[in-house]
Amino acid sequence: QEQLVESGGGSVQAGGSLRLSCAASGYTYSRYCMGWFRQAPGKEREGVACTTAAGMSYYADSVKGRFTISQDNGKNTLDLQMNSLKPEDAGLYYCAAATLNPMCGLLRPHYYNYWGQGTQVTVSS
Repeated sequence: QEQLVESGGGSVQAGGSLRLSCAASGYTYSRYCMGWFRQAPGKEREGVACTTAAGMSYYADSVKGRFTISQDNGKNTLDLQMNSLKPEDAGLYYCAAATLNPMCGLLRPHYYNYWGQGTQVTVSS
C-alpha cells in the first residue's frame, strides 16, 4: 500500500518558481516509477515528469528545461522544482506512483496506480 501526500503548491506570478514535494509511505523497491501529473479545469490529467527505478527522468515537452524532478529514496520523497512558470502551468498537481506497470516512463496516467490528493498551483500573468 502506498500513501502519497503533496505539499508546496501556491500562487506565483509568471516567471516565478515553486517547489512541490511529495511524501511517500511505500517501499521504493516496489515502484517502477514516481511522477507528477497536473490537471487544469476542463482538461484531462496530463503527465509532467517522472523518474524511474532505473534512474531515468522523463519530462513533458512543455516543461523541459524549466522543471526538474528529483527523488530522495532515503527520505522517500519526490520533488518537482518548477522555474519560469507560465499561466498554462496552473492546475492541480498530483504525485503518483506506479507499482504494476513498467511502462510508466511514458507518463500516461493509467500506468500509475497510486495517487495523492493534489496541490494547487496558480500562475498569474
